[in-house]
Amino acid sequence: MAQQDQPALAGKVALVTGGARGLGAASALGLAREGASVVVSDLRADEGQVVVDAILNEGGKAVFIAHDVTKEDQWEAAVAKAEEEFGALHILVNNAGVAPAGEYIEDLKLEDYKRVTEIDMDSVFLGCKHGIRTIKKYTAKEAADGAIINISSVMGIVGFPRNADYNAAKGGVRIMTKVAALECAELGYGIRVNSIHPGFIDTALVRDAVEEGTKRPDAIFQSSNEMIDMLVMAHPLGKLGDPRDIGDAVVFLASSRSGFITGTELVVDGGYTIQ
Repeated sequence: MAQQDQPALAGKVALVTGGARGLGAASALGLAREGASVVVSDLRADEGQVVVDAILNEGGKAVFIAHDVTKEDQWEAAVAKAEEEFGALHILVNNAGVAPAGEYIEDLKLEDYKRVTEIDMDSVFLGCKHGIRTIKKYTAKEAADGAIINISSVMGIVGFPRNADYNAAKGGVRIMTKVAALECAELGYGIRVNSIHPGFIDTALVRDAVEEGTKRPDAIFQSSNEMIDMLVMAHPLGKLGDPRDIGDAVVFLASSRSGFITGTELVVDGGYTIQ
């Protein structure tokens, strides 16, 4: 009988923020299926534990930690949790985020703008900061087997009305990723840093944003189904993405299969940005 190939991430330890559902859950499950031990972080403890239990039921290793990604002391606790539970940290997925406030710039409240940029961009800065500090202890320059994967968006590449807060945050994540990649290379840390730019993925976050958008008095679309149909048509492949599409991209960027890739932006958008 032929010997089975070793899982791509056997022996690795990963931390996934916003791991309780959607893209984060798909990423955590994908990493675990390839052999990584996973720390699932989120503020939704019940849903986060469901993801952990799913990994454990499949024979993997995982633990949940409650984690507000805007708090630096909680980042320190999160990376320490990975070391305490699994002895190292090799992979960080900065996924946690919120949807835009949905206002035109002239109507967007500063506090709403700051809330979105704090959660969607400032948290990635904190993640890179503490992820680099921790991951560099367990990697070698020659292997470049440490990986930080920042979940940006197509809205970090192209503009979209009523998304100034979200566009600014995701655009910031895009360029911050490149800076972190250069710094890790210059300092010889053996850490590759890349960003993923999903199109519209069929998640609760997207569905909730669509539902809220149709409730506005100036809404263009009168029903969520009508707006979803518009989003589907905006993707040349004629469908919304599946969370696993992003989970698979995360696994690729976390593994040695992408060993010569750093500072890049992996667009997973069904063709949204090529038109």
